[in-house]
Amino acid sequence: MSTTEKVRWTSADLESLPDNGNRYEIIEGELVVTGMPQWKHQVVTNNVCAELTIWSKQTGLGKAATNPGIVFTDTDEVIPDVVWVSYERLAQILDEAGHLAGAPELVVEVMSPGEENEKRDRQSKLKLYSVQGVREYWIFDRIQQKVEIYRRENGVLKLAMTLFKEDNLTSPLLAGFSVSVAELFA
Repeated sequence: MSTTEKVRWTSADLESLPDNGNRYEIIEGELVVTGMPQWKHQVVTNNVCAELTIWSKQTGLGKAATNPGIVFTDTDEVIPDVVWVSYERLAQILDEAGHLAGAPELVVEVMSPGEENEKRDRQSKLKLYSVQGVREYWIFDRIQQKVEIYRRENGVLKLAMTLFKEDNLTSPLLAGFSVSVAELFA
């Protein structure tokens, strides 16, 4: 009889993978490989990051970045589409290699088409971000043109609201931040 053991990937394993344009992430020790994002995916990503950057420059409270590496643990290493982190928090979680080694306040994912991508963003990553202490998680659905806003409630990220193109996106985390959802999808 033979038994099959599930392979648990680690951060060290990622170093041996080729730099071929794919995005390699590990969630609970499971390797996740995704191809290069589509043009429309990157447009939404850039729009969100640009708006967060403008707000950050006006307030001086933090920084936004696209595709940063976050190393939560040796078996949980992800590359979200956008993050926003306060300067205070950044000083606590930026490691010597220049990666985030803890939860930023806000994480944004722009879903790519497909059931597997949807499941990863709405289940696996939601759980990971919740456990690790992310305060808000925004999921942009380009196909349905909506944004799901998850906020920390009693220690867990819970769906607080769903916004559509006619709505404005605001956040108690980002005082005074307001942007048209339609502009973010434009």
